[in-house]
Amino acid sequence: MVPGIAAAVVVMLVGGWLADVLGAALLGAQGISGSSPISGVPVAIVLGLLLRNTLSLPTALGPGLRFAVTTILRLGIVCVGIKLSLGEMLSLGLAGIPVVLTAITTGLVFVTWFNRWMGLPPRLGTLIAAGTSICGVTAIVSTAPAIEADEREVAYAVANVVLFGLVGMLAYPYLAHWLLERPETIGLFLGTAIHDTSQVVGAALTYSQVYGDDLVLRVATVTKLTRNLCLAGVIPLLTWWHFRSTRIEGSTGRRMSWTALVPGFVLGFIAMVVVRSIGDATLVSGHAFGVFDAATWSWLTRQVGDVWGARFLLGTAMAAVGLNTSMAVFRGVGLKPFVVGLAGALVVGMAGLAMALALGRFVTL
Repeated sequence: MVPGIAAAVVVMLVGGWLADVLGAALLGAQGISGSSPISGVPVAIVLGLLLRNTLSLPTALGPGLRFAVTTILRLGIVCVGIKLSLGEMLSLGLAGIPVVLTAITTGLVFVTWFNRWMGLPPRLGTLIAAGTSICGVTAIVSTAPAIEADEREVAYAVANVVLFGLVGMLAYPYLAHWLLERPETIGLFLGTAIHDTSQVVGAALTYSQVYGDDLVLRVATVTKLTRNLCLAGVIPLLTWWHFRSTRIEGSTGRRMSWTALVPGFVLGFIAMVVVRSIGDATLVSGHAFGVFDAATWSWLTRQVGDVWGARFLLGTAMAAVGLNTSMAVFRGVGLKPFVVGLAGALVVGMAGLAMALALGRFVTL
C-alpha cells in the first residue's frame, strides 16, 4: 500500500501549498490579509483528478489509494470531531440555534427533493444536501462512506460546495452589509448561508476588515461550528434516508441495523466531540482534565483537529479520491448536479437570511 499512500500524501501537500497561495492572492485582491479562505482538501481532489486524467499512473498505486479513501478517510473524520464543542453551540444562545436548524433542515429537504426531481442518483443528492446544509467538504466525506457513495458522486458533490461556497464567500459580505444592520444578524447569515468552514471564516474576515466589525467574525464562526456539530446527528439520519429511499433491504437483503445507521467512525467523531466539550468545561477550574493549561489544550486540539484531521488525513483521502477517479465517469450526467447545487445554495442562503432577520436581535455573544 505504500506507493499509493505516498502518492496521495504528496498530492495533499502540494494541494495545501496551492490553497495557501491562492487564498493569499484572493484576500490580497480584496485588500485584506489573513489565513487562507481556501481549504487544501478540495484543491487536493482537483489536483488528483488532473493527474489521474492527464498521466498514465501505475497500477501499483491502487491498493494504497483504496486504503486512503476508506481507512484514512474515517480516521480523519474522527480527528475532526475534536474541533467541535457543545459549549460553543450553547454560547450561541437559544435564539441562534433555531436559525442553524432551520437552514440545515431546509437544505436537506429541498436538495433531496430537487435532486430526485432532476432524475439524478439518490446518493449524489444526499451528498450535495449534506455539503450544502451542514459543513461543506467535511460533511460530504463524512456522509460518503455511510451511504456507500462512489468516487464520482463524491467528486461532483465536492465541486458543488467549493464552487458555490466560493461565490458566497466573495459576494455575501458585501450583500449582508447592504441588506442587514446588526452585526449579530450578519454573522448568523454568513454562518448559515456559506458552505465550508474556511469559506465562512474567509467571508467573516472580509467583513471584519472591510467594515471594522469583529463581532460579525465571532458570531459567524460560532454559528458555523454549531452547524458542524449537527453532523453527528445528521449522518445517521441521512443514512436511514438513503436506506429507505433506495430500498437496500428489499433489493440486496441487507438489513438496516444500528451498525449501518451509526458507523464506527461516527461514534469516534462523537467521542472526540465529548472529549473536547469536557476539556473545555474543565478549563474553568484552570486546567483541561486537570492536566492541560489553556494554551496547551488549545494547541493540542488544533493539532489533532485542524492539522492532522482536516489537513493531513482528510487531505490525503481526498487526494486519493482524485487520483482514483477517471473523468469518463462524469459522462452522461452533465450539468444537472450543478443546477441542484446552485438551487440548494440559494435556498439555504434565503432560509438563513430570513431566520437571521427574525431572530438575530436576540443573539448575545
